[in-house]
Amino acid sequence: MSVNRCLYLFSRLHRHISTRTGRITAGSRHVSPGSGVLYEHQAGSVVCSRNVSSNHSNSKPPDTSLFVPVALKIDSSLDGSVGAELTQALDKSELLKCLNRFYKRKEMQKLATDQGLDARLFHQAFISFRKYILEATSLPADLHIIFSDICCGAGHIDDIFPYFMRHAKQIFPMLDCMDDLRKISDLRVPANWYPEARAIQRKVFFHAGPTNSGKTYHAIQRYLAAKSGVYCGPLKLLAHEIFEKSNNAGVTCDLVTGEERTFMDPEGRAAGHVACTIEMCSVTTPYEVAVIDEIQMIRDPSRGWAWTRALLGLCAEEIHVCGESAAIDFIRELMYTTGEEVEVHTYKRLTPFTILDQAVESLDNLRAGDCIVCFSKNDIYSISRQIEARGLECAVIYGSLPPGTKLSQAKKFNDPDDPCKILVATDAIGMGLNLSIKRIIFNSLVKPNVNEKGEKQMETISTSQALQIAGRAGRFSSKFKEGEVTTMHRDDLPVLKEILSHSIDPIESAGLHPTAEQIEMFAYHLPDATLSNLVDIFVSLSQVEGVYFVCNIDDFKFLADMIQHIPLNLRSRYVFCTAPINKKQPFVCTSFLKFARQFSRDEPLTFDWVCRHVSWPLAPPKNIKDLVHLEAVHDVLDLYLWLSYRFMDMFPDTAFVREIQQELDDIIQQGVRNITRLIRATDPTVTDPLQAQGSRRGHTGTASRNYLASSKGQRAQMGPGEMMDSPLASRLVKEGLLTPDLLQQLQREWLMGQEQEVTYQGDTQNHTRDNKGKRKKKK
Repeated sequence: MSVNRCLYLFSRLHRHISTRTGRITAGSRHVSPGSGVLYEHQAGSVVCSRNVSSNHSNSKPPDTSLFVPVALKIDSSLDGSVGAELTQALDKSELLKCLNRFYKRKEMQKLATDQGLDARLFHQAFISFRKYILEATSLPADLHIIFSDICCGAGHIDDIFPYFMRHAKQIFPMLDCMDDLRKISDLRVPANWYPEARAIQRKVFFHAGPTNSGKTYHAIQRYLAAKSGVYCGPLKLLAHEIFEKSNNAGVTCDLVTGEERTFMDPEGRAAGHVACTIEMCSVTTPYEVAVIDEIQMIRDPSRGWAWTRALLGLCAEEIHVCGESAAIDFIRELMYTTGEEVEVHTYKRLTPFTILDQAVESLDNLRAGDCIVCFSKNDIYSISRQIEARGLECAVIYGSLPPGTKLSQAKKFNDPDDPCKILVATDAIGMGLNLSIKRIIFNSLVKPNVNEKGEKQMETISTSQALQIAGRAGRFSSKFKEGEVTTMHRDDLPVLKEILSHSIDPIESAGLHPTAEQIEMFAYHLPDATLSNLVDIFVSLSQVEGVYFVCNIDDFKFLADMIQHIPLNLRSRYVFCTAPINKKQPFVCTSFLKFARQFSRDEPLTFDWVCRHVSWPLAPPKNIKDLVHLEAVHDVLDLYLWLSYRFMDMFPDTAFVREIQQELDDIIQQGVRNITRLIRATDPTVTDPLQAQGSRRGHTGTASRNYLASSKGQRAQMGPGEMMDSPLASRLVKEGLLTPDLLQQLQREWLMGQEQEVTYQGDTQNHTRDNKGKRKKKK
């Protein structure tokens, strides 16, 4: 090789090493611990960071199972075959031996652990590194020389480590910015997120008491007397109620919910008062008075963050919180962190309710003013059919009904001139509806709940839930001044009495949720991670104090995964994933996906487009399946309206959509009025299994334990009729563990199995006879 050629190759090698060194240095720039408010990532890009202590020695280790390796694009064009020209070509088999020796070195694994690579990440990084080394057409010159020296005995196997770590940090970029990620996900002092609220001296008033004690009434009176105010409620119905009450009292009030904005000023100027759902409250607008209703929901595993945000962030001179007494001590503790006083006003129930000593036991014993509370729509359908079969009319209320239909059914039940005197409802009646109920009847004491891990499970209702529902009996504003509470089944009554005899568990924690800004900062450091993965890593690294927890994000991740393949910028993707949709409704999920796809194409979602998608106009429902579909279409229109207030230019036809939604509400109302006819028109297998529960006497209220105990004696040998009417089948359908369609399928498979068994037994007998004949012949 000529001297000039050698000089040329060495100059290229020098520039290559210098470039890589500079690249590594620039990519690993960090904020020094505890210093600086701003840190620079690249030219022209500055990101803000809270000035918090970065002493993470006591912080929990990250969940490395969430670290997804980034696919690398290998570019060997810079070096070409420089390494081979300087040394010699490398033998792949020798390379493999070197790599395997490196992997088995305990010292290397220990060094990698110090750099943030646990055993799992070390293994993944090594597999990727080995694949890169063995499959690359040519290696970078410096790495080629290192391997050449090792193969020739002139180098040590440990010399590979810096190059291995460089590769590991390329496929796991979070390793290089872990300190920054921990700072961004530091949720230990959420009160500091709201500088406007901390800039004023607020006074907190806690209105504590059970249902029907007048606590919210007193807070609203102060709200109406103030020059400006905001009411934050858990439901659209409650926000609507305060909106109407305020305007009827001569206090101009606007309405803000996720799907609706109503401004009383003709020119759209904001009024001094606003009634809103709690997620929609502004933490930057100054008010004289703010009312936060149902403060105990601050511990809700999914929505608790909204109450935490409102309590810590509302800019109001007076904060009036209403809720259970069990939250008093906890709210005081939270307010200590902000240096604000809490003044407690305690109220007693205005009208008493009595726990009866007898269960209803039969629908024949119903009387005017009764409300049967169920925890599934299947029970609603079954019981309402049985009631009307006895010549009685009943109103129906459950969670997925549109607000207009709920109000219509409540009005029908409350009207003294209407023949409808019985109400069948889920726990949706616990908040937001004024109902004239004399007697609350618990059809069951078990309901599906979502635990802290996001898993659905059947649990006996809590004391708080039982009191919230029981408190609807004998309301002060209704015609029944005293209420009664009992159960449908005899065995449930002592359990209900025990539940109601306990005091409500004290509130001990408040929910938090990562903001769009925090996720954007995460995405800056991890540009190749999916939104779902970003949120997972955020929660894994998040640091919270003992009084806080990170809310369940399963629904958010479900939507994020659904639209991950659709090209959207991060902020738009985040907003789409916070949409409040029912993921159990396939039509709603499909619509969500189509909305996101149309949005990504930069094509407005017009009224005509929506009408084609939902097949508008829609016919009145002919059976329960049709009714459920109409409810899903109503949710899709709600989704359109919700998105229209976030992306006004892409969802332009809000007024037209609201008009057809009102028409759809009327169609659904008509369907619910005729719900018994719809049930009859439905395939009888949908409701017949549930009718057995009306006459069931062995039903107990001690939750899953007794359900399991009662099913141990069940035999698998039963006829198809017995299968459909058995208590076990009834319970499985009722608890949502088995759908009617699946029950039908099981019945068909059972019948086929029976036929096959008969055939098999016949064949076996014939086969036995044949064998006996053959043996006789042999003899």
